[in-house]
Amino acid sequence: MSLPHFYLDDQVLADEPGEVFSLRLSAGDAKHARVLRLAPGEHVAVVDAGRDYFECEVVSFDGMLPDVRIAQRLERAAARPSVVLVQGLAKGDKMETVIRHATELGVAEFLPLSCERSVVRLDAKKGVAKAERWRAIAKSAAMQSGQPAIPEVREPMALARACGLLADADAVLVCWEEAPGTARIEDALEGSPPDARVAVVVGPEGGLAAREVDALLACNPRASLVTLGPSILRTETAGIVAPALVLYELRRAAR
Repeated sequence: MSLPHFYLDDQVLADEPGEVFSLRLSAGDAKHARVLRLAPGEHVAVVDAGRDYFECEVVSFDGMLPDVRIAQRLERAAARPSVVLVQGLAKGDKMETVIRHATELGVAEFLPLSCERSVVRLDAKKGVAKAERWRAIAKSAAMQSGQPAIPEVREPMALARACGLLADADAVLVCWEEAPGTARIEDALEGSPPDARVAVVVGPEGGLAAREVDALLACNPRASLVTLGPSILRTETAGIVAPALVLYELRRAAR
C-alpha cells in the first residue's frame, strides 16, 4: 500500500535542527492529515521545498500539525520523461476531469488553450479563478496517486503564447482527427531522450482549426500530427488517452 503523500512549500527537511519536528503543512493538507487519522508510528511520504523526497514517521499528532521524524531519505527518481498536456478549453467540468485523471497518470504540466472553436470564453479574472481551482484538483490528484511532484497548471492562454512555450520541447504531438492514419505516436517519439519533454495537444469540443494546427506544427521542428485511432474521441477522453499513450511509449523506450 502506498504512503500518503504531502508536499511542502516552504520547509526543507534537511535544515530541521531537531530529530523530531512539525511538518508545516498548508491548512488544507493539515485538515487532510487529520481526516486520515494519522497515528504515532504511521509513515508518510513528503516532498519538501527543496524537492527532496522523504519517508517520515509520525511521532505525535495532538495539535494542528503532525510531529514527525525522518525515517529515510528516498532516492530521487532517475531521469524520466515529462509530458505537457496542451488541452483546448472545454465546457462544464470536463477540464477538471482531464486534469484530475491526467495528473494520476503522471502528466507534469497543463497548458489550457483558448481555441477558435472553444465554447468556453474566459476573461482574465475568470481565467485566474479557474486556474486556482484546477491547481487544487491537480494537487489532490497528485497526493492521491503518489506523484513525486505536483504538476504545474498554467492560466488559460492564447495560441501564440502556447506556441512560444512549446518551442523548446523535445517533441510536440498534435492530436487531430484529420491526421493521416499512418501518423503514429510511436513514430513521432522515435529517438526521444530518456528525460524528454513532450507536449501533447488536444483540441476542444469542436476540434482544432486548420490555422491552429499549422501554427502548432510550425512552432517546433519536432512537431507532428498524430492519430489516436479510427474513433473520434470526446475532448475529455482524448485529453486522458493521448498522454497515457505517450507516457507508455516513452517509458517503454527507456527500458
